Amino acid sequence: MSEPKITKRDVLLASKGMLQKLLYVVFTKPVNGIGPVMENIEDHLRFQVELEKRGIMFGAGPFFADNEIDWQGEGMVIIRAESLAEAKDIAASDPMHKTGARSFEVRPWLLNEGTLTVKISYSDGGRDRKSTRLNSSHALIS
Repeated sequence: MSEPKITKRDVLLASKGMLQKLLYVVFTKPVNGIGPVMENIEDHLRFQVELEKRGIMFGAGPFFADNEIDWQGEGMVIIRAESLAEAKDIAASDPMHKTGARSFEVRPWLLNEGTLTVKISYSDGGRDRKSTRLNSSHALIS
């Protein structure tokens, strides 16, 4: 017996009333080790901040190894775009990808659940003075 085919329409119907915000997730990983990544890190970070300032970036950051200490050059970027093709163009323009230091895969992602309680510019650590943060159990902390 084969699995049923579930489409985007099915998911949208099942999640009716939820946010249903379509975003695109860029998974990025080194091609030839960490050396080329570190050679391009400054240009990459400038590019990321520019995406943030233009309202394209929803969030981004590195993936650490399972020991939660080491970094092997992998990361993830969540971007706003009108289509998968546009998201791929944005990802391809990252200096990490243009130079071949990293390869990437872009996946459409439907944001349905979650809560946002603060405004933060990730790159400069800025936050509203009256902001709150969430601890690991999702309780609000002033």
